[in-house]
Amino acid sequence: MLRDDLKNKILLFDGAMATELQKHDPAKSDFPRNRYGFNDGLNITHPEWVVKIYHNYLKAGADCITTNTFGSNMIKLDEYGFGNRTVELNRNAALLAKRALEPFKNEDRYVIGCIGPTGYVPSMEHDPEYERSNESIEDAFHQQAVGLINGGVDGIVLETNMDILELKTAINAIKRTGTNIPIIANITLGQADNMLLGTPVDAAYTTISPLGIDVFGLNCSTGPEEMINSIQWLNDNSEHQISVVPNAGIPEMDKQGVFPMTPESMAKIMSNLLSKYHNIGIIGGCCGTTPEHIRQLRNVIDKHVEQ
Repeated sequence: MLRDDLKNKILLFDGAMATELQKHDPAKSDFPRNRYGFNDGLNITHPEWVVKIYHNYLKAGADCITTNTFGSNMIKLDEYGFGNRTVELNRNAALLAKRALEPFKNEDRYVIGCIGPTGYVPSMEHDPEYERSNESIEDAFHQQAVGLINGGVDGIVLETNMDILELKTAINAIKRTGTNIPIIANITLGQADNMLLGTPVDAAYTTISPLGIDVFGLNCSTGPEEMINSIQWLNDNSEHQISVVPNAGIPEMDKQGVFPMTPESMAKIMSNLLSKYHNIGIIGGCCGTTPEHIRQLRNVIDKHVEQ
């Protein structure tokens, strides 16, 4: 059903998880093993916080909620001492999101498994002692994908990808599960419209599009205005639906990472994008976006459908 809706509807994804969790002002003791910053670990110690965030996004009108597993690949989990529990933690995170969806079970709402980068950029040169094989990176993603799929996610989104080789590896890892689960592949572009190592959107799409994905798009890094040139290229050239999931503007670092874009201003720009670029099939919010941003985007989609 998700794959049909990806083809026939504009789906609304949820907003930020990390910045919403920070509103609880977590102390070191709130995290597993006192590992401050282990946001995915709050699924274990404070599942009520995570479920509340899901409920807020669902009540705001999100069609899809994404699991709190952005950093739950085995390589990242190893940093916190949980690498040997990768499958278990991802499965439980998926089940937690599905539990949050229960009040909306009579509606077409979906749980999307979230997979972020490992933090190891395989296309870069590394000191020999830190070198990782591509097989080990694929295994790290594969275990995460197995856990999410075992937990019953409806699809998987690969988010905030800065290295095209790592994104290819993650897709291969999902394919290794033997399932035909829908895959959304989102890359992150800087203000120069390139990925971290200089890959432009056209080269990224050409590389990834034959790999059996369902949606290709952009998330994080910038606000929606800075994405327009790349969105236009994808709209004109992509054979896939497009995902557009920006931050609430470019963070103002002199204000400790405050994201400046209001829900109203973000909604206005996204409304213009939907009117102009008809291949956009997913919109949502990344860093700094709130349930109110998502509520405004719900209104944008509904008005667009009515026209």
